Amino acid sequence: MKRNYLILLIFVVALVSCEPAKEKITVPSYSIEQFYKNIRVSGGSFSSDKSKLLVSSNETGIYNLFEIPVDGSAQKQLTSSEKESYFAISYFPNSDKVLFSADQGGNENNHIYMRDEEGNITDLTPFENAKASFWGWDRDEKSFFYQSNKRNPKFMDLYQVSVESILNGKPNHKLIYTNNDGFDVEAKSKNNRYLALTQSLTTTNNEMYLYDRRTGKRTHISEHFGDASYNPQFFSLDNKYLYYLCNEDSDFVYLNKYNIETGEKSLVYKTNWDVWYAYHSYNETYRIIGINEDGKTNIKVVEIASGKEVQLPKIPGADIKSIRITKDEQRGRLVVGTSVSPNNIYVFDMGDKEARKLTNTLNPEIDPANLVEAEVVRYESFDGLPIPAIYYQPKVASADNKVPALVWVHGGPGGQSRVGYFTLIQYMVNQGYAVLAVNNRGSSGYGKKFFAMDDKKHGDVDLKDCIWGKKFLMNTGVVDPDKIGIIGGSYGGYMTMAALTYTPEEFKVGVNIFGVTNWLRTLKSIPPYWESFRKALYAEMGDPTTQDSVALYNKSPLFFADKVSKPLMVLQGANDVRVLQVESDEIVEAVKKNNVPVEYIVFPDEGHGFRKKENEIKGYGQIVTFLDKYLKEKKDQKE
Repeated sequence: MKRNYLILLIFVVALVSCEPAKEKITVPSYSIEQFYKNIRVSGGSFSSDKSKLLVSSNETGIYNLFEIPVDGSAQKQLTSSEKESYFAISYFPNSDKVLFSADQGGNENNHIYMRDEEGNITDLTPFENAKASFWGWDRDEKSFFYQSNKRNPKFMDLYQVSVESILNGKPNHKLIYTNNDGFDVEAKSKNNRYLALTQSLTTTNNEMYLYDRRTGKRTHISEHFGDASYNPQFFSLDNKYLYYLCNEDSDFVYLNKYNIETGEKSLVYKTNWDVWYAYHSYNETYRIIGINEDGKTNIKVVEIASGKEVQLPKIPGADIKSIRITKDEQRGRLVVGTSVSPNNIYVFDMGDKEARKLTNTLNPEIDPANLVEAEVVRYESFDGLPIPAIYYQPKVASADNKVPALVWVHGGPGGQSRVGYFTLIQYMVNQGYAVLAVNNRGSSGYGKKFFAMDDKKHGDVDLKDCIWGKKFLMNTGVVDPDKIGIIGGSYGGYMTMAALTYTPEEFKVGVNIFGVTNWLRTLKSIPPYWESFRKALYAEMGDPTTQDSVALYNKSPLFFADKVSKPLMVLQGANDVRVLQVESDEIVEAVKKNNVPVEYIVFPDEGHGFRKKENEIKGYGQIVTFLDKYLKEKKDQKE
């Protein structure tokens, strides 16, 4: 019997040894330049005759205005800026004149500009050291509204400017609402009588008011207990109802409406995810609801009269991110995206089963089959709390070919990593890095309880969530446990520095993109027009002018930079008004004293984030070069 067992064992071993070896997966390595031959488009405002769309595109290397005919014929470039990015707003009513927005070098002081049919550009809000944000056309289309802090740098007022005065060359800026005390305008009734105002208390609690411009009366309409957020969306066409989002007595945000005459509130739509936005089509035939569903946008279009959901055209393998419907409610524009291709724009006529694709944003040199689909995952953190995340695993990764990896941390605090296309992540994955985009506690999109879990605990519990994200990567079986780094932008940059400072042995490298390193300075130097939000931000982060300053000092990596022992890369915009360049200057200088490798790139023509392709190519390309050197440790570099 023993002999038979040995014969059987030899037979099995022989069989295994005869099995063909598993073929190693290979994927083409695309360059950073190839990735940035991709095009990003945004906007998509219809012209009055529905024949074309106004969009912003970075096809030229910087965002410019383009006009795209809906019949699929060739697009037309409207502007040729080489310095500032231009972002499309809208066509003028019954005209080919257009509105667009631009700031100066990333300083966030956006102005509203007009481009006429001959290509001449006029700054309609030429206010020094002030910003202006478009706020929509009046119902009669004879004027438009905008918000600006030109009167008081701290607060945004509401203005109205007539088309006639613009065309006469003397824009008449009429002050509609004066904001002296942080009651911000969020919605306006169609007859311009009512304004919906909000007042920030904390990042999880605010108040909502109805302001009657005719009587000057301001009515508090959000009496509640505990924390609740209120976000006015729009007024009904008959000016009788205010539709708003809130999470009063709920963990998730839902759509409600308020009866102006009776004060009665009633539920319109609720689900087990946050309702992100809602609006009615021009004549109130349709209600459009956007839902933030586990890192994806789920859009519902409902016929208001019947309550029936309208089936939108099917776009195989892609998600519809947003929809815009023409004034006559006969045609729609879709923004459609995947995690392996930048967003594209489609058009359709209501009732169509298919939509016409108007843009092709992915570089044809790149096969989307060679890129990686995002996977929504969850893992347990240090205290058993489930943490949602988006995981990207290189196609070449396997138990026999373990890859380096990065924990990616989003901006905020309070941001969210979502399923979609992000060039840097796809480039890193294509170069052989696994990426886990963590939605640590404090992230939005997962209920108000989860959102508030990191209040005044930044650099502590949220950092632990990132460390347990590292453990998730180690448990995949395809990641080299000795080659895991951390990377993030803005607040994510802070988390990178917190990790390298407070847990210096957890991650092998860190990449800080526009990140906070000194909370005391950052919270004191926030832009003046954040005044309405200042107290709410202080309630979450801490007030640098009170005894909270001690805690803020202790959670600021700059003051503990002597603990950093792993290679660091820092990217910074010289015109950043949120995270001043001096912060990055100081952290780089401090870490260099540790004899730690530090690479630092300052972009003189950027603010808090990239607008120019050439800067992204330089910055993101050097990130991967840095990672190859200090995380991947290629054999030829060892030699």
